[in-house]
Amino acid sequence: MNYRVRHLTTYTYSSPVLVAHHMAHLAPRAVAWQVCRRTSLRIRPQPTESETHGIDYFGNPIAFFTLHDQHRRLVVESISRVDLKPRHQPAPEDTPWWESVVDVLDSVRTPELLEAKEFCFGSPLAATSEALAAYAAPSFPANRPVLAGLLDLMHRIHQDFTYDPEATTVATPLERVLADRRGVCQDFAHLGIACLRSLGLSARYVSGYLLTRPPPGKSKLKGSDASHAWLSAFVPGTGWIDIDPTNDRLPNLEHVTTAWGRDYADVSPLKGVVLGGGEQSLKVAVDVEPIEG
Repeated sequence: MNYRVRHLTTYTYSSPVLVAHHMAHLAPRAVAWQVCRRTSLRIRPQPTESETHGIDYFGNPIAFFTLHDQHRRLVVESISRVDLKPRHQPAPEDTPWWESVVDVLDSVRTPELLEAKEFCFGSPLAATSEALAAYAAPSFPANRPVLAGLLDLMHRIHQDFTYDPEATTVATPLERVLADRRGVCQDFAHLGIACLRSLGLSARYVSGYLLTRPPPGKSKLKGSDASHAWLSAFVPGTGWIDIDPTNDRLPNLEHVTTAWGRDYADVSPLKGVVLGGGEQSLKVAVDVEPIEG
């Protein structure tokens, strides 16, 4: 599949911004199943300084820009051309028992496992807890293959929680999400990640996009009108396996990956520090459209 991805962000301020420093995770990441053919970043007003080809700690493409001219409106438009190919997924019964995965992560010190181990610990937006371990426990009985447990946890989050854009903000704690059983894709990704980490497994947050318009006869995926989020879990012998609890499916040809990290704070599409500005409003529009190969 070949896609054109457009992400348009517009900030409007009630008073002039005097100085602004911004960081963006908007360019699709190069991975085994995804090639970013080209990407461009258009910023209005024109930045005083910019660096659009950086790489962050997790290997994600990252851009920095600074504005010294006063402005009441900031428009950031990212346009990319991305090619995807199908991902190979193992059968659940071909993956190791989940307890053995925890043991391997605790004891083996290969470079691959040391990298995965970084994602075993709680992070600011995906902290571990006994309550989250208890919620995850029914999906991971003794001697269950880890992928079978991941799929069951994905199904349960999808069934137990209601997609509600008005229920939470980025600052809403997971304890509130768990109690209210409502949220959006970021909440469900954080929930799944924190559940897995609470059991000793390795999980990371993945940011990206969904196909905007589904093929004929298919229903539209939730979260396709803005940036989307899902999670990825490490399975020894296979690598990282993505799961999307918001849509109850394994990501494949409809998911475009931009970045991954410990949680949303590591890979938010656009964030920054401004001097002035007063109150601000934010509008985001995303389009992921198939194009000719």
